[in-house]
Amino acid sequence: MNDTREVEVLVIGAGQGGLAAAYHLRRTGFEPEREFVVLDHSPAPGGAWQFRWPSLTYGKVHGMHALPGMELTGADPARPSSEVVREYFDAYERTFDLRVRRPVDVRAVREGQDGRLAVETSDGGWSTRALINATGTWDRPFWPRYPGQETFRGRQLHTAQYPGPEEFAGLRVIVVGGGASGTQHLLEIAPYAAATTWVTRRPPVFREGPFDEGAGRAAVALVEERVRQGLPPRSVVSVTGLPLDDAIRQGIADGVLDRLPMFDRITPDGVEWDDGRRADADVVLWATGFRAAVDHLAPLRLREPGGGIRVDGTRAVADHRVHLVGYGPSASTIGANRAGRAAVRDIRRFLANTPAAA
Repeated sequence: MNDTREVEVLVIGAGQGGLAAAYHLRRTGFEPEREFVVLDHSPAPGGAWQFRWPSLTYGKVHGMHALPGMELTGADPARPSSEVVREYFDAYERTFDLRVRRPVDVRAVREGQDGRLAVETSDGGWSTRALINATGTWDRPFWPRYPGQETFRGRQLHTAQYPGPEEFAGLRVIVVGGGASGTQHLLEIAPYAAATTWVTRRPPVFREGPFDEGAGRAAVALVEERVRQGLPPRSVVSVTGLPLDDAIRQGIADGVLDRLPMFDRITPDGVEWDDGRRADADVVLWATGFRAAVDHLAPLRLREPGGGIRVDGTRAVADHRVHLVGYGPSASTIGANRAGRAAVRDIRRFLANTPAAA
C-alpha cells in the first residue's frame, strides 16, 4: 500500500530560513498542508535557538533579525535567548497558520517518479515537485581530531553541549576556537574556572567600528564566491572578524583573551606544543563551529569535488528543484529571510514553467 503524500513544495526545517520560506509560500498563494508542508525535527518551535545555553541572554545575541511580516518587540534582554526566540517562533507559526509538522526526521531525499523528489521521513514518505532545505548547521557540530585525543582523562564537549559557566567552577578549561562562541564562553567561564587557556588556529581578527551595510555586502560576497565554486562555506567570523566591544576589551585587558596557537597533541592531563609548552586541563571545550546539515541530500549527488554544494542564488546548480536556504551566504538571520523570499520566487517560476505530470 502506497502511503506517500504529494505536495508542490516541501520545506525541511522550521528555523529562521524555513519559516521565512513558509511565510512567502503562504503569502503568494500556496496552501499549507495541501500545496506545501513544513517538516521540523525539533520537539518544539524555536529552531536551533531552543538548544542554546541559558546564559546566552537575548541581549547578548548578535544581529537577531525579525522574521518577515512580524517584528520581535519588547523582549527582555536579560531573558535567555532560547526562551525569547522559542516564544516568538511559536507565535509566528500560529499567526500565519504555517502548520509545521514536528518532530519529523528527514532521512533521505531521492529521485522520485515523474520528475518529482521522494522524501523519506520518520513519519512516512512525501513526493514533492520542489524542495526548500533549511536545516542549518546545529545538528552537525565540528569536532577536530588531534593526536592523543582519546587519551584525555578529563571532559571534552562542544559548543552544542555547553551547559553554562557554573559547571566549570574550579576547573582548568581549554577553549578551542576563535569565533563568537569561543570568546563568549571564555568571558563567561573565566570568573568560575581555576584557569582558562584560549587556543585558535589563526590569530583572531578584532573589528573596530560599526559593521555597516557595505561591509556586510563584502562579507556575503566572499562567502558567496566560495559556494559558487562548490567549496564548503566558511564561518561568518572568518570574513567579518570579531566585534571589539566593551566586554572583549575587558577580556583582553584581564588576560582572559590571550590567545595561543593551536596545540600539537592532547595528553591524558592536558595539551602540549612541539616547542615544549604544555597546559594542564580538566576540560577541553571545542568551540569549533558547525557544518551544514545536508547529509539527507546525499542520494541526489549535489556535492562538488571541492566538498560543497554549488548554488546559484539559493538553487542547487546540480538540481534546480532543490533550494538551500541558510546555506553559505544566507547563513545569517537576515540572509535567511532574503533567501526564503528568493527561493519561493524562483520556485514559483519553476513550477509555472514545468507542467506537473498527469
